[in-house]
Amino acid sequence: MNRKVSVMDVSKKHGLEFRLLHAITKGHPWYGEWGYEFGAGSFALTLDAYKAAVETLSTLPLSIFVSQGRKPRTHLQDLISYYQSLSERELVHARDLFWFLMSLIHDAHKSSPTKNDITCKKRRSCTPGILCAWTRNDIERVEEAMFRVLRAVTGSNWVSWRALRGAVCKVAPPELLDYCLKELGGKLTSYGVVVQVRCNPDSGAVEYRLDPGSIPSNGIAACTDFNLSNCRSEQHLLQDLRFLYEAILNPQTMPSYGPQATRDLAVSSAAKLLDCKQFVKDYRPEKGLSITNPFGVHLSCLVELMELSEEGDTKPPPELIVLSPNATISDLKLEASRAFQDVYLMFKRFKAEELVGYAGVDESTQLKLLLGSIETVEVRGRCLGKNGLSRFRMERGQERWTVDCSCGAKDDDGERMLACDGCGVWQHTRCAEIPDSAAVPARFICWRCGSSGQMPTPASEHCKDETGSGGVG
Repeated sequence: MNRKVSVMDVSKKHGLEFRLLHAITKGHPWYGEWGYEFGAGSFALTLDAYKAAVETLSTLPLSIFVSQGRKPRTHLQDLISYYQSLSERELVHARDLFWFLMSLIHDAHKSSPTKNDITCKKRRSCTPGILCAWTRNDIERVEEAMFRVLRAVTGSNWVSWRALRGAVCKVAPPELLDYCLKELGGKLTSYGVVVQVRCNPDSGAVEYRLDPGSIPSNGIAACTDFNLSNCRSEQHLLQDLRFLYEAILNPQTMPSYGPQATRDLAVSSAAKLLDCKQFVKDYRPEKGLSITNPFGVHLSCLVELMELSEEGDTKPPPELIVLSPNATISDLKLEASRAFQDVYLMFKRFKAEELVGYAGVDESTQLKLLLGSIETVEVRGRCLGKNGLSRFRMERGQERWTVDCSCGAKDDDGERMLACDGCGVWQHTRCAEIPDSAAVPARFICWRCGSSGQMPTPASEHCKDETGSGGVG
């Protein structure tokens, strides 16, 4: 017998909603790493709508953010161009950018470099006409322009990546500028000075300056093939991730950009992904567990609850119980109690009291002698305490809800709702144009009752939200 296990994914870290970020980069929520898939969407969202939203936001072209026309460049454009210049593979869509940035964060966390530790790695050079679309003359022309800008800086001042790029922005296409900036560290100019590059320990910005002398044997620019992807610390990478998340993915903070229809679709898709919180996994507890103790006693254990008296109550599926070869009836009862307590909230105080069909048999009797080749057993017990099972018997609570919302929802989906004081039917506060941050009105009449002229009963202030106890299992 199979069992479906559901979770409510509200995982969040560094101000980022994981179910949105992971859906974009991996096509499934954070819990998808453990086999959980779409279960139910709030506001009547369907699986097809969820998949369409993932695809729309994942394939959002970065070009609509980078294209600037005659307007001054923004920090968002600079940041996208910066990470495009770092990546060995082309970053075209939102999925590419966030996947690359998260991989950098993973590598930075794994290696845990010190603040000023910059590792230099060999890179594949650009062969003119083969790996690049530019000639050697094009590259040398851009590098010379950058050298002139750095040469004009007085003293030992550093020039940021953004400032240097802006100073030569009219010299070449953005792609060529980014390539040259990435390869600039350690270059020896024709007038005998070396381009030094560093990651500013305070701001995390990449900076350049000219130093006299030859290329040093060690230090920041220890080789000409400097890899900027090792430059930014984990903290700065996380700051960039947060900024890009707010600018590209978060529907509440996404800036205006064109075309408007594309932005509207992106905002709608992001909102749908945030509304999809319920995910389900088909769980087969028996699969693969029998090999944990091949010499033990393996029993598929059913449970019979003495409290089950209401019509419609059902038994939970069996649990696989693995016991030692010399286990007794007493051992089985203890292990069965523990197994069902661990799996079900409603069984937290469950105690198995007898082995069904073997009443009167001494509890010290060994199971292998008593049961022989029997593989399925049933224990009978009760949930101790004043409330017993009643509090957790129903998934969505014991109260009877009538939900009929304009979004199409017909059931409690965990979102904040309120009941009409006229007909008692529940709907989402958001669909009733009441912001989540606003208080629930003292009296509320739905559009149906309002159109029929029905007057409200005395205010009951019926409302529920995700954290409330009413109707939420």
